[in-house]
Amino acid sequence: MPGVTKTALAVSVLVFGLVAAGIEAQDREAARLALIARGKSFELPTTYVPPPGEKIEHYASGYAKIMCTAVFVTGLDPAFAAENVGYFTAPYEERAKLGTPKIDRQKQTVEVTMPNGTVRVAKHVASQGCVTLPAGKTDVFFKPSIVTPKVPDPKTTPWPMGDVVPDGPAPSGVDMAKVRAAIEAAFDPAAMTGVFVVTYKGRIIAERYGENIAPTTALESWSMGKSLSGTLMGILIKQGVYTLDQPAPIPEWQTAGDPRQKIRIRDILNMSSGLRIVAPQDPGYDASGPYPDHLYYYTGSIDSFKYAATRPQQWPPATVGRYRNTDPVLTNYLVRMAVEKRGEDYHSWPQRALFDKLGIRTFVLDTDPYGNFLTHGYESASGRDWARIANLYLQDGVWNGERILPEGYAKFVGTLAPAWLADNRPQYGGLFWVNGDGAWPAPRDMYFMSGVGGQQVMIIPSHQLAVVRLGHYKGVQAAGRATRRAVGMLVEAVQPVQ
Repeated sequence: MPGVTKTALAVSVLVFGLVAAGIEAQDREAARLALIARGKSFELPTTYVPPPGEKIEHYASGYAKIMCTAVFVTGLDPAFAAENVGYFTAPYEERAKLGTPKIDRQKQTVEVTMPNGTVRVAKHVASQGCVTLPAGKTDVFFKPSIVTPKVPDPKTTPWPMGDVVPDGPAPSGVDMAKVRAAIEAAFDPAAMTGVFVVTYKGRIIAERYGENIAPTTALESWSMGKSLSGTLMGILIKQGVYTLDQPAPIPEWQTAGDPRQKIRIRDILNMSSGLRIVAPQDPGYDASGPYPDHLYYYTGSIDSFKYAATRPQQWPPATVGRYRNTDPVLTNYLVRMAVEKRGEDYHSWPQRALFDKLGIRTFVLDTDPYGNFLTHGYESASGRDWARIANLYLQDGVWNGERILPEGYAKFVGTLAPAWLADNRPQYGGLFWVNGDGAWPAPRDMYFMSGVGGQQVMIIPSHQLAVVRLGHYKGVQAAGRATRRAVGMLVEAVQPVQ
């Protein structure tokens, strides 16, 4: 540029970038305020009562549980886990206020001591994972059980029912050089990626694992479990137990005149039941306020199903979309009621009804002290097992010739929820996120499971791609950037399926 020095040009670029960033920030703030205003326009006159307990008590509960899972389920070194894993329910900065976790490998417990001397205990109980006990209690309020997978020998059985991945030429229509570049991008050292698995038309075409992680290692998965909860509900719908459009038969809502009787199962799966809680993802969330219910479902050591079922109505159902744990918790409540009504064992049902059929054997579904699954975010599994679930959806719910999910259920979970669309946030479907706003460098038909800390399972029907990324929480910021780069490269590497 004649007459313009390099310094002046650099300053101009910087100023332009700052101005653009300022405009973008203003747009985001305007959208946030509009979202709050829309919610207020539908608000019902009910009262919010915050969860009991001090924040530090819940942080201690979360810390004990995260360390318990890291040590007794995943097999991580305790020092590594304390530094890198699970900030969501146990914020990193709060850990310094708590005592060093006391790990008892014989009892399989983790104790965390609060500044006032109160001890929170998480206990590894059989196949039900790690459970945080109420203060002063030494055991859970249900009978733990061992759930044994009934799957073929994975060492001798080909993928996907087993773990034998045959060598062979790359599939036609796949640029393997770009696939390898995507794997490298995903493993940016700052991202702390632990697992990256890519399947194309059901075949594993690339995978890589971090240090001390194997194809069978069960890693923290967080809110990807919400999509699992929706999958279990889909099985019951296929079996004729429930329908999407029926009012949710929650026992606590059956008093005459209770407005919650209008909430359909569809509304719960769409994260638009309208029930009143507080979540950090709420557009008006105030971090200085009371401890949010959204996290209390993890750390409260309560009967989570009863807590969710007794929340009052904030909005009419299907009018406002909010990402809140109440809805997946209620999904699990409905699952337990249906399974036990038939006289079946609740804790082994997911393995029998889903996992055994897909060759899955690493899933650990944690419960609350009352034995209720907390798969709104407390579960662990291997990358390959998450890939198996993704491929179930790519096959429209059919596996080995058996229809497991209702016909069209995959389309339902990957379709924008009406209330979220009305909120001008085209981001959520049926307990799955969707790429409706094009935030991901992938086709708009992509829908995905997502867990805090950068856990992702992407399903891209137009390319018959499934992409699994799991990693350690501390790398979350870099993980988001690295995974997006990798997904963009994978989409370019694979020709769309005709």
